[in-house]
Amino acid sequence: MSIGDNIRKHRELKKVTKDELAMKARMGVHTLESYENNERVPELDTILKISTVLDIPASELMETEEEDTLMDDELQTLIKEIGVKRSKLILKKARDFSEQDVLRAMNLLYDLNQQKNK
Repeated sequence: MSIGDNIRKHRELKKVTKDELAMKARMGVHTLESYENNERVPELDTILKISTVLDIPASELMETEEEDTLMDDELQTLIKEIGVKRSKLILKKARDFSEQDVLRAMNLLYDLNQQKNK
């Protein structure tokens, strides 16, 4: 399942309408529909908002069928790109934090990178 499929599944399980979820997560209904239809992938902060409204861990929204494999191609490529040493450091540090802490840290790093590139 994709993130969009997971959003729809959990929204329907919680019996929340698109309008209710969009309003509570502070986004447009059209935007929510584009996520659920897999036309767009939400940013991490949006995933956190949606997971908060639906009262589920963000990891449940981000789970995909690909995560069942031992080491997928994307992960192997990322490790090659940043190097094994940095990959190990990041993963070891990630163990010490909750998923929400990691997502917040990633958002912070993203924002810092955006400011640097301006």
